[in-house]
Amino acid sequence: MRLFLKIILLLFVFNFSFSQAKKVRIENLQNFDKQKLHFGYYLGLNQYNFKIDYKQNPEYSTQMIAELGLNIGLVGDLRINEYLNLRFEPGLHTNKGSIKFNERSNFTKESDTLRSVKSTYVHLPVLLKFSSKRIDNFRPYLLGGISSSFNLSSNQNSPEDNKNDIFRLKTFNFYYELGFGIDFYFQYFKFSPSIRGLFSLKNELTPDNDVNSPWTGNLDRLRTRGIFINFTFH
Repeated sequence: MRLFLKIILLLFVFNFSFSQAKKVRIENLQNFDKQKLHFGYYLGLNQYNFKIDYKQNPEYSTQMIAELGLNIGLVGDLRINEYLNLRFEPGLHTNKGSIKFNERSNFTKESDTLRSVKSTYVHLPVLLKFSSKRIDNFRPYLLGGISSSFNLSSNQNSPEDNKNDIFRLKTFNFYYELGFGIDFYFQYFKFSPSIRGLFSLKNELTPDNDVNSPWTGNLDRLRTRGIFINFTFH
């Protein structure tokens, strides 16, 4: 009798599980991606670094010490077709780091080997979003495009330089960006985490007034390499 009850119970559990598996999952926001234009906002983290080129190979390389920064901005999304969208994502990015000059023989004080770099960017990317076919309530995508930024803390026009503890960068910069993410569709909104790389196309260095400066005399180019992790809400 007990064996019979166990078999009945197992059959019931199996039948219940099978019936649940057969149920079609409800798709949230089924018409959301059919909108011609929609908006959102994003919050995120960034980390900026520099690719450094030298005039002559140094005995000791210059080192960028990067820290995490914050991103906040808006999203405007224009539908081109079922799988392609054009996006504009203006935002404000803040970060700070340090540049460590390891050619110590050029300096008389230990403090001279380290310069702080603080930046506040108005970031203006124009991106193409390539989406896959939607699978239930998620949809992977790729991103790529170009961007420009205005560094409000560049010190480009400052008469003071590294002699006065001020590391100068160019104010206006130009980049290309590549990334990927996933759209998750909830009942009332769409959530899109993404990871994106940023690569500068311009030399961002503003050299010191002295062409033989121990800080920038041997630096030929500085070009930003960055990574963003953004959380977008539509």
